[in-house]
Amino acid sequence: MNEIALQHEREVAAGDRFEFGKNWANFLELLNDERIESAEQSLREMLEVDSLEGKSLLDIGSGSGLFSLAARRLGARVHSFDFDTNSVACTEELRRRYFVNDSDWRVEQGSALDLDYIKSLGAFDVVYSWGVLHHTGSMWEALSNAETAVADGGKLFVAIYNDTGSQAARWLAIKKLYNRTPRFLRVPLTIAVYLPDELKQLAKSVLTLKPMSYVRSWTRYKNARGMNKWYDLVDWIGGYPYEYASVDEIFEFYKSKGYVVTKMKTKGVGLGCNEFVFSKP
Repeated sequence: MNEIALQHEREVAAGDRFEFGKNWANFLELLNDERIESAEQSLREMLEVDSLEGKSLLDIGSGSGLFSLAARRLGARVHSFDFDTNSVACTEELRRRYFVNDSDWRVEQGSALDLDYIKSLGAFDVVYSWGVLHHTGSMWEALSNAETAVADGGKLFVAIYNDTGSQAARWLAIKKLYNRTPRFLRVPLTIAVYLPDELKQLAKSVLTLKPMSYVRSWTRYKNARGMNKWYDLVDWIGGYPYEYASVDEIFEFYKSKGYVVTKMKTKGVGLGCNEFVFSKP
């Protein structure tokens, strides 16, 4: 077992890190063409391209591997890495399923906090890291490391949890609790945390005579980036380490490094992720 895998194992055992990869392994059982196409559309929309043919993409924190797969299907040469051992396995599984022995898709275990490792990979036309760098335990360092891999004229696509003040601070406490809770109690804890809000949404849909709107919030969730609502909820409640930033903080951070924002999604995200695409002149 390599040093990164050992570090990951130690942090999980200490209750200092959520096992994202095990959650994504369950998600892969639901993966189908419709979800993959939704992921592809998300990349096309945010990067404002029809294809990634002839481009290179670095996926920092590949997770389930879905967006590495989407980028490869759009024609990009892809390098995927993740800190989580099981996430690396998930990404390798998708490569095996869809692009077996493909020399244009490389999968490794690595850390977003290892600047030497990131520099060793070279420069990429697109550096992609969606909902990852705030889970490293050192978000600003990770955000800085990520931009070093962007080629001149390239794009940086990051998504970072929104700073909602005291609300975000309360969730930090919940996430710590989840990761220190015995495994057999984690599903009941997840249900207990989310049930009040789900009941409110259900009641609202019934009172407005639109009960199917609540049903669709689950059945059509895959239309948003091809994901699954339950596994996203587990990922959210367990997602620790956990940091967050305001829109202005992210904007100013990369502006100071010479980047220009080309696209953002920041409206109505609540505790969720603000999405940014920056261009490197």
